Amino acid sequence: MVSIKDIASACGVSIATVSKALNDHRDVSGSTKALIRETAKKMGYLPNSQARALKTNRTYNLGVLFVERASSGLTHSHFAAVLNGFKNEAEANGYDITFINQNISGNTMTYYEHCIFRGVDGVVVACVDDFEDEGVAELLNSSVPAVTIDYVSKGRPAVVSDNAQGMKSLTEYICRMGHRKIAYIYGDTSKVTSIRLESFRNTLKSLNIDINEKYIVQGKYHDPETTETLTRRLAELDDPPTCIIMPDDFAALGGMTALEKLGMSVPDDISVAGYDGITLSHFLHPRLTTYQQDTGKIGAEAAVQLISMIKKEIPADPPVVTVSGCLIKGSSVKNLAGE
Repeated sequence: MVSIKDIASACGVSIATVSKALNDHRDVSGSTKALIRETAKKMGYLPNSQARALKTNRTYNLGVLFVERASSGLTHSHFAAVLNGFKNEAEANGYDITFINQNISGNTMTYYEHCIFRGVDGVVVACVDDFEDEGVAELLNSSVPAVTIDYVSKGRPAVVSDNAQGMKSLTEYICRMGHRKIAYIYGDTSKVTSIRLESFRNTLKSLNIDINEKYIVQGKYHDPETTETLTRRLAELDDPPTCIIMPDDFAALGGMTALEKLGMSVPDDISVAGYDGITLSHFLHPRLTTYQQDTGKIGAEAAVQLISMIKKEIPADPPVVTVSGCLIKGSSVKNLAGE
């Protein structure tokens, strides 16, 4: 393995000069830097991350905490897109990524202990079902720099999707299309779910539309099977809804399957709307009406905030960055307004 000493010998300079050149110090001339870097490249020199960590007190490694009830992992289209945005921004700034868990080679440790074990500079809490979980709370209360997504933790930067506005935009559009009997299959209990459900109710109230409690039922995110069952129940009510908002786009597949099995056509017999705007939703027939979250921006902004925190550039009162999305009208909601 090529060392700094080997490069120094080849260039006829001191080891200190090589170190400074490779770290872009100002007290080394441009021509000397160019010579040293070109020589290092030709000799196949690779910097040692452990040595750099000892010198800079940073590993340039970011942790990602990703734990969700459905255990769908990176097959979860929404969170996969968020993490891809995070990954791209992190790598553009010279950082690697490590997934944080509680089991290392059969040894159990807390999320905080894993962060210390891997020596991460900071961690993004990207997907957690229960932020009150003891292990999550320990991590967020520790000295490890951390940023949360879709959850606000005191003293930590947070990046949140505008869930209230998203559900408001979706519900208002459905109402403008003439629907008054609107059902909502909401997802697992969480802060995000509470915000969306409250926004759904408030939007209907603001439009003077009666809320039928039989139309509001709890399902699960990213779960077509559960959504299929609940959609069938709603469609078979004596007074069924004219439109059903699904927990998310992926779960909507189950809802549309249920309606197809009942011999019902979307949107002619009953309308359907999703949430998230994942790529799959654009290729369904009919094209799904949904609210598209800006997943790439959510992930990238989380990386920006985390790196700023690591560099101690975050103010004493950390920001909550809200990321807006956009309504995708699609063709799965029938126009009953006659306009």
